[in-house]
Amino acid sequence: MNAVIELLKQHRSIRKFRPDAIEQETLNTLIEAGQCAATSSFIQACTVIQVDNPTLRTELAECAGNQAYVASAPRFLVFCADMRRHQLACEMHGAEMQSGYTEQFLTASLDCALFAQNVAVAAESMGLGLVYIGGLRNQIERVSDLLQLPELVYPVFGLCLGFPDQDPETKPRLPLNVVLKQDRYDDTQDHDAIKAYDEQVLEYYRTRTGGTKEMTWSGQISEMLVKEARPHMLPYLQSRGFLKQ
Repeated sequence: MNAVIELLKQHRSIRKFRPDAIEQETLNTLIEAGQCAATSSFIQACTVIQVDNPTLRTELAECAGNQAYVASAPRFLVFCADMRRHQLACEMHGAEMQSGYTEQFLTASLDCALFAQNVAVAAESMGLGLVYIGGLRNQIERVSDLLQLPELVYPVFGLCLGFPDQDPETKPRLPLNVVLKQDRYDDTQDHDAIKAYDEQVLEYYRTRTGGTKEMTWSGQISEMLVKEARPHMLPYLQSRGFLKQ
C-alpha cells in the first residue's frame, strides 16, 4: 500500500457539497492532469466543457433526471468525445478524413473516460469530492443543443466537483476472484462468490439508509437489465457522424 493506492480505494460518490469555491487555477490544474492520461495513438479525443452559467446548469440538471447537484455543485464539467479537431487536422494537410468507424467511436470514448478518471483522482488528492453524471445521456439531443456541440462531438458524461459536505462509506466492490481470471475466462466459482458479495451489499445499503433500502448487487443488476437502455443512443450517435461502419 502507498498513498496513491489508499486514495484510490477510498473513492466515494459525493452528492452534497460545501459552498466553498474551486478556484479556476485549481480547475486548470485538474484538466492538465487529465490531459496526461493515456490516449490511443495520441489522438487526444477529449474536450471538456466547463459550465458556469446558472441557467444552463439548471437545464442540464433537468436533462440528467433533475439531479439537483448538477445545478448546485461548485463546478460542473461535461466530458465530450471529440473527433472534430481531427477533421481539422486532416484539412490542414489536404487530406479527407474517413469518419464514422466504430473503432473511432471506441477510441474517442475511451480517451474521454481515461481523461476524466485522471481528473477525478487528481481532484480527490486535493480533498475534493465528485460524482459522475451519466444521466446527461437521458436527453442527449437536448444536451448537445444546449452546449452547441457540432458533428463528431458527443457528451459522454458530466462531473460534479466540490468540497464534500457528507462522509458516506465506500461501496463494496465485487470479489477479486470474480474480476481477476488466470489465463482464461472461468466463471465456475462466480455464482457462489456473487451470493456472498450480495450479503455485503445488502448490509451496506441497510447501514447507509437506516434500513430503508434493502438491495443486493445481483438484484439491482437484474432489475436494471430487464429494461431498455437508452435506445435513442444509436440513432443519435449515427446522426452525429459516429458508428456508421
